[in-house]
Amino acid sequence: MRAYLDGRFLPLSEARISPMDRGFLYADGVYEVIPVYSRFPFRLEEHLRRLQNSLDGIRLPNPYSAAEWRLKILQLIAETDFDDQAVYLQVTRGADVRRDACFPKNIPQTVFMFSAPLIAPSSEQRETGVKAVTAPDIRWLRCDLKSISLLPNVLTRQLSADVGATETLMLRDGYLTEGSASNVFIVKDGVLLAPPKDSLILPGITYDVVLELTVKHNAPYELRRISEAELRDADEIWVTSSSKEVLAVTTLDDKPVGKGDWVGRPGPLARKTHAWFCEFKEQVMRRPGA
Repeated sequence: MRAYLDGRFLPLSEARISPMDRGFLYADGVYEVIPVYSRFPFRLEEHLRRLQNSLDGIRLPNPYSAAEWRLKILQLIAETDFDDQAVYLQVTRGADVRRDACFPKNIPQTVFMFSAPLIAPSSEQRETGVKAVTAPDIRWLRCDLKSISLLPNVLTRQLSADVGATETLMLRDGYLTEGSASNVFIVKDGVLLAPPKDSLILPGITYDVVLELTVKHNAPYELRRISEAELRDADEIWVTSSSKEVLAVTTLDDKPVGKGDWVGRPGPLARKTHAWFCEFKEQVMRRPGA
């Protein structure tokens, strides 16, 4: 696989970063993951805007302009052997000569990128839905920043892996926040519900697409806090992310989700929304300049 590190494109196996890098010592950095379909980076400008927001949030200057990022990302995509990719990019505060919690002065940021195959849910997962579990949200209070400090997410995700589930849905003070690596939507009585964008959830790119499609198709929705009781009584539960797209959760904490004909199965709005998403994705890739 190919990588980019501080101005050079090179094989991933040859990339080397100083052990004094603040990303290694302090998790002092931010990242993005950009899905690539048929060598087209999906919603690249939105990902770069979110990157800028994360950099601003940790007071780290952006090393490149949006145009420079775009050129480097497109070159990395072109140098990679597969068509559908997940481009990972990371910016840290750089490598200092000593370990000091205060921001160092006059050292360059470390910029790292690599591209891997995009792993999407299987057709079976799309058809049957996936299992999820719940757990307390143990993260810090700036979850809107895409920080590389992901140990709480790792520990939370492992809870679901331990029991053969796909995702862990997190609860803080009795309310739903998000998944360990996804945003979460629920459906109740035909209305789509989602936690609002605030400091406790990551502003998901796919989250935004889902809401845009909901408005376009005149489907009812509400952005508000969702209680644990509402989550457990939902007619449908979905998780969304750049790799999962729109994926139905059909079992939560070993109990089937939904009621009536759709109990334990992906519900009608999940199926519609994923179809809308796929259609939207194809339309975007057909646009001039895509």
